[in-house]
Amino acid sequence: MSTTRDGTPGRTAGWGWFLAWLLVGACGGIGLAAILTVGAAFLVLAAVAAVLLLRRGPGRAVVGGVSGMALPLFYLAYLNRDGPGEVCHAVSGGQSCTDEYTPVPFLAVGAVLLLAGVVIHVLNGRRERADRTPGR
Repeated sequence: MSTTRDGTPGRTAGWGWFLAWLLVGACGGIGLAAILTVGAAFLVLAAVAAVLLLRRGPGRAVVGGVSGMALPLFYLAYLNRDGPGEVCHAVSGGQSCTDEYTPVPFLAVGAVLLLAGVVIHVLNGRRERADRTPGR
């Protein structure tokens, strides 16, 4: 909880709440990306954290979850940074080759999600401040 200029309590969607939701979104994104292995555990963790944040924090900060979904996409782009195609690396006793995707789609979608969440959060904050100004 924070206070407004006149000292009355108000619930603002600050950057701390946004970052908490960002972590929930990242956890959910990892859960979806790894659904066949450890993804279910990450999805349960994200769901529990989301319920706790919805009860305690301001609802406007939930857009941090949208930005959080970008973090696993950035990681996938990083893992595929040498793609597209077959990429070989020297290892002791020979070489190891893997097929990699092009990183551009992961990077582009991640950038859109990250920017969308941040822009919506900033616009919500401006609207919230405008609603609190005297004379409205």
